[in-house]
Amino acid sequence: MKKLIVSALFALAVFGYTANAQMKSVAKKLPAKEQSKTIVNLNQVIAVIDLNKIKDDKVGVTITPPKFNSREIIFHIPKTVPGTYSTDNYGKLIDDFKAFDKSGKELATTKTDDNSWKISNAKSLAKVTYYVNDTYDSEVGKGFMKEDIFSPSGTNILEGKNFVVNNHGFVGYFEDKKQLTEIPYKLTILHPKDLKGATSLIDSDKSDTVDTFMASRYFDLTDNPIMYSKSDYETFMVDGMEIVFSVYSPNGVHSAKELLPDLERTMRAQKAFLGSINNNKRYTVLLYLSDDEKNDAKGYGALEHHTSTTVVFPESMDKESLEEQLKDVVSHEFFHTVTPLAIHSKEIEYFDYSNPKMSKHLWMYEGVTEYFANLFQVNQGLITADEFYERMVEKMSHAKRMNDTMPFTEMSANVLVAPYKDQYLNVYEKGALIGMCIDIIIREKSDGKKGILNLMKDLSNMYGVKKSFDDEELFGVITKLTYPEVGEFLNTYVAGPTPIPYDDYFAKVGVHKAKVQVQANPFLKDQKIPFITVNPATKEIMVVPGGKLNSFMNTLGLKGGDTIMAFNDKPYNLDNIYDLIMISQGWKTDDDISVKIKRDGVEQTIKGKVKLDFDEVEGYTFTDESKKGLNKYWLKG
Repeated sequence: MKKLIVSALFALAVFGYTANAQMKSVAKKLPAKEQSKTIVNLNQVIAVIDLNKIKDDKVGVTITPPKFNSREIIFHIPKTVPGTYSTDNYGKLIDDFKAFDKSGKELATTKTDDNSWKISNAKSLAKVTYYVNDTYDSEVGKGFMKEDIFSPSGTNILEGKNFVVNNHGFVGYFEDKKQLTEIPYKLTILHPKDLKGATSLIDSDKSDTVDTFMASRYFDLTDNPIMYSKSDYETFMVDGMEIVFSVYSPNGVHSAKELLPDLERTMRAQKAFLGSINNNKRYTVLLYLSDDEKNDAKGYGALEHHTSTTVVFPESMDKESLEEQLKDVVSHEFFHTVTPLAIHSKEIEYFDYSNPKMSKHLWMYEGVTEYFANLFQVNQGLITADEFYERMVEKMSHAKRMNDTMPFTEMSANVLVAPYKDQYLNVYEKGALIGMCIDIIIREKSDGKKGILNLMKDLSNMYGVKKSFDDEELFGVITKLTYPEVGEFLNTYVAGPTPIPYDDYFAKVGVHKAKVQVQANPFLKDQKIPFITVNPATKEIMVVPGGKLNSFMNTLGLKGGDTIMAFNDKPYNLDNIYDLIMISQGWKTDDDISVKIKRDGVEQTIKGKVKLDFDEVEGYTFTDESKKGLNKYWLKG
């Protein structure tokens, strides 16, 4: 998973955003002996989702279970799902839950918690029915950091236009003494003829109004999201892998065809970087663009799956900004096909959707993935070496604002609870830097011949999709595959409380501190001090009074105390300030711009040009020619 993070968000703490920590967990695999005690006929679970008949903005679901011989059975909707690192309680989306025998008689049911229903006389159970609410049209208020279900893992029900079917929000599973998630699922979706479903699942039904999918177990069902909308998708092939790119843009602002060239260039570069480590035959990118003029999705970012990713961004983003964000976010999710999807612990393999337990290795699942999402860009010539250094320095700055002495393995294992969950965002910052340091150690010890990608390939060959590792054994395995120095680093800086001396590792590849010029954010001074604030009573955005303003604001004639109402005719306030921060990342000097303000109670619109400053900041650049060869191996492989 990646929640979109930009440097401005770390500085704009005045807006009161709170990180929404999210987690992965574990379940014990159900032995065949235990299955036989519970189920007379193991067959399959059959689920039917009807997208044709919407009731009060809800979708009807019917579940036909296998036959049970126990007196009672529990039906669950997930509390947590893989890749989200949070307690989301999808059962709260469920209304009107009922159970019936084969004659249609309703059986007694009791809701035992937010996500569970106990069904009496389970031997007679023929089906359960319920309605599912969506999440997108309830995501209002605080934007992407709100304690809500993260949009890419949420659900959308927009009758006749769009359905985002994250299956964990629609289909549950049964439990007797054990969780019955290891039996096959058959999913049938009834849908309008003009809405096409984009997914990596294979539809075995030839009808244009009925789709039927088979999944070998519950995880495989929830691992494959489906987006229904009017046909706007493109496909292309990359080294034997079919890429499906489906876009929903409610007002037709963007299209798959328009965005395809940049996405294709990015994914070809990723595949070239990974080589044989990824051998998927199909990969689906589902892009949902939210209408920020309405109650719509606010959690911008993406959620990974084995053969797909779901992405949510605001439709109001300009093409260049959207392409840039897609490059970073989709690449992060695609690299998750390496870890945790191909390299993972038992906590991930046997996922407990009701009582999640955590692995210690978020430094690898999210951190190494984030590192790869940046490294491949310099490796494949999409960014320069100095731009890569700048990104790593930014991560260093962000990581230092977190708890730099909290052991990463300890945070990871307890990420659902305070104070650990408040440190979750560090997986994208210090986690990526951990990956960088390990990469540099391996490069140095192997005279440049190997790096962390080689380690990931070795781990993937050792384990792979179907085999998991023991949490406590991973460091030892990595040390055997690499060098004692890697093991020392992991024990000291990942399992221990010692902050990482980043300068020492940069120096190994000839990179040292230096003053560098970076383009300033329109709303920040020195990359950290905001020029804007928010009136909490009115939610209005205001220019901070009493201080010296930057070239951007002075060129437009803005003054301290001005209320900012809109940029380029689009209104902004606290509810959608994140959209403004995102869009501003794409502004360039001399772009036309207009700003609507209120000054001394009088509204006015100012038109002008964008003028951006450059900040001189302490950064890093290559200076040691004696390390030129190793630096090249590190960045270019």
